[in-house]
Amino acid sequence: MPKIIIVEDEPSISEVVSLYLNRAGFEVTTFADGLEAHHYLALSLPDLVILDVMLPGMDGFALIRSIRDRSDVPVILLTSRREESDRIAGLELGADDYVVKPFSPQELVSRVRAVLRRTQTKLDSPAQANIQAGNLNINPQTREVLVNGSEIILTAKEFDLLYHLATHPRQVFSRDQLLESIWGLRDFIDPSTVTVHIRRLREKIEKDPTTPTHLVTTWGVGYKFDP
Repeated sequence: MPKIIIVEDEPSISEVVSLYLNRAGFEVTTFADGLEAHHYLALSLPDLVILDVMLPGMDGFALIRSIRDRSDVPVILLTSRREESDRIAGLELGADDYVVKPFSPQELVSRVRAVLRRTQTKLDSPAQANIQAGNLNINPQTREVLVNGSEIILTAKEFDLLYHLATHPRQVFSRDQLLESIWGLRDFIDPSTVTVHIRRLREKIEKDPTTPTHLVTTWGVGYKFDP
């Protein structure tokens, strides 16, 4: 039975979401305080975390940073914030999905299932060999990226995006295609999310981010990886 952690300080929301997830066959543990959840997650990781942004003790953005420092466990953010900048901030920190309150509990259950399916698909994929492209080395087993032999720290989504492009060399992908492949949420996320991730990847792996040699823009179409 998949284990879900809910970190939500509004009892009515936490109770309803727990009820729907229990009915759907998930084992649920709830926390109303971000710091308490942080201490718990340091000792035991579930299959997925549902995380409110505005929390006492430790806010959701800080909590997802601490999760991503040690794990790729899927995270779905809950928030009443509607600003695009907040959605992008959560996704850049490594959230797998983002739900704005008020929301349908059944829709949230569907998103939980979708995120878990994508995660399981990655785990079930056959082992892949390292990718070597000039001074860039990508290890899909350890999720490590080396540039000139030095490890470059990437977020979970940055790695997924880089690896997806690198495993399809010279193939051009539109932003919508990348949103669907990496986030699985083309209809819910602004395409500028991809642009921001590409920019940050260039800053980390390219010798000169203004004239990239690996992450190349095809104007009017999208992005491709040149080995």
